[in-house]
Amino acid sequence: MLSPTDSNGKVSLLDILARAREFAASGVDIIDIGGESTRPGAEQIGPEDEMERVLPAIRLLSSELDVLISIDTYKAKVAEAGIQAGAHIVNDVWSLHADPELANVIAINNVPVILMHNRSSWAHAQVKERLGGRYVGVPYDDLMSDVKRELLESVSLAHEAGIPDDHIILDPGIGFGKTVEQNLELIDRLEEIRLLGYPVLFGPSRKSFIGYTLDLSPDQRLEGTAAAAAVGIARGGDILRVHDVSFMSRVARMTDAIVRRV
Repeated sequence: MLSPTDSNGKVSLLDILARAREFAASGVDIIDIGGESTRPGAEQIGPEDEMERVLPAIRLLSSELDVLISIDTYKAKVAEAGIQAGAHIVNDVWSLHADPELANVIAINNVPVILMHNRSSWAHAQVKERLGGRYVGVPYDDLMSDVKRELLESVSLAHEAGIPDDHIILDPGIGFGKTVEQNLELIDRLEEIRLLGYPVLFGPSRKSFIGYTLDLSPDQRLEGTAAAAAVGIARGGDILRVHDVSFMSRVARMTDAIVRRV
């Protein structure tokens, strides 16, 4: 995700454009722009503040770069404004459950949506200073069955609003309401999500399940991310969401060459 804020929470458009150009030169297909952090313990912000953060960046990048832009939001008002500003895709981390108007906005504007599975809850969050946030004791009857069922419930919400199948992308929500062990299992069994019949996006980049597995802080998780990315692609992942764009682009291309012959 390209977050259009500096340390003071203000938009820094020159830095954003410079980073986005680097991403585009590395071969990215989509730049994901979000104005609200989804990390455990992160502060929620209102739609007006969120739009103030993301809309200038979306307008700038959509006019300067030949790449798709997704807006990372679960708020209908922000999504509508983002689409009008030039976003091509809506990335909803609450999979149409947080705002009942979002599905209609997506359908009316005829744009694709990323539906992410999410059971994040403060009741199961645990934060350590060096390793960051993780989830413990998250209740699932059966991890994969529950994830697939809940994703298909979101697909039904999309269909009810008039969003067609070819505009739906599924994200199993690695790191969102899953324990370290559940995240590892989810990546290993990603093919089961792909068999639901929709493209699969997954985002292991620098996440805490890597840190807790290898006992590493976020700035040391490059190799762990690469391993998770390669396995996820081999198991059926179609879209890889990363931070270290140039490095992970090479990992993705090499993995594709081995497992997909492309």
